[in-house]
Amino acid sequence: MPTSVVNITVHGIGPTSRTLDPGESNTWVSVEQFEQVLDAAVGRDDVRITFDDGNASDVRIGLPRLVERGLTAQFFVLAGEFGKPGRVSVDGVRELVAAGMSVGSHGWAHRDWRRITPEQAQEEIADANRVIGEITGAPVTDVAVPFGSYDRVVLGRLRRASMRRVYTSDGGRAQPDGWLQARNSIRHDLDADWIEHVFNGRSSPQVIARRFAARNVKRLRGAP
Repeated sequence: MPTSVVNITVHGIGPTSRTLDPGESNTWVSVEQFEQVLDAAVGRDDVRITFDDGNASDVRIGLPRLVERGLTAQFFVLAGEFGKPGRVSVDGVRELVAAGMSVGSHGWAHRDWRRITPEQAQEEIADANRVIGEITGAPVTDVAVPFGSYDRVVLGRLRRASMRRVYTSDGGRAQPDGWLQARNSIRHDLDADWIEHVFNGRSSPQVIARRFAARNVKRLRGAP
C-alpha cells in the first residue's frame, strides 16, 4: 500500500443537457482533458479517481473510458436527483455497480451541510444513504461532503452515521486509510502541467502548513 494517495475529483465531462449552477462550469472538463487524467492514472496505485454530483456524463462518458483502461472509481451521487435532466438515473447507478465501481453518497440535494436544519440533515445523510443502499444492494459507508464545507457539527453527524470515510475538497495528498480524505478537483483549465504537479509534485512546507491549518480550522469550527 502506498504511504499516501492523491484523490482526484471529477464533476462533469463533455456536453451537458442541464443548466449548470453558477460557477459549476469551472469544474467541467472536455472529454480529452478527462482522458488525459485517466491515462496518467493507469498503473498508479497512489491515485484514486472519484466523481461528484451524479451527472449523466459519469455513466455516458466516464464509465466506458474507465473500463477501457482497467481503472475503477468511486461515484458520489445525489439521492434526490436521480433521473432528472443531466443526472444519472437509478439504472445508471446499477450499471456503475455492475461494472465494478463503488458508489457512495453526496447527499440528497447538493446543499451546504453547514447550513442545513436537523430535518434537512436527516434527509441529506440518513435518507440519502438508505435510498442509495437500496439501489446498490450494499450499505453506504463513504460520503463526499458537498462544496467541501464541513465543521465539527457535520463531522459529528457523519461519525454518528458510522461513515467509514469522508471525502473533502481540501487539496493535497491523503493517508490511504484516513477517515478524512482530501481531494483535488480537476478544472476547466486542466493541462499536462497540472496533472504532473498534482500527481507527482511535492508541495512546499509552506503550502503543507497552510493546508494543515485550514483543515484544523474546519474540524474545530461550529457549535460544540
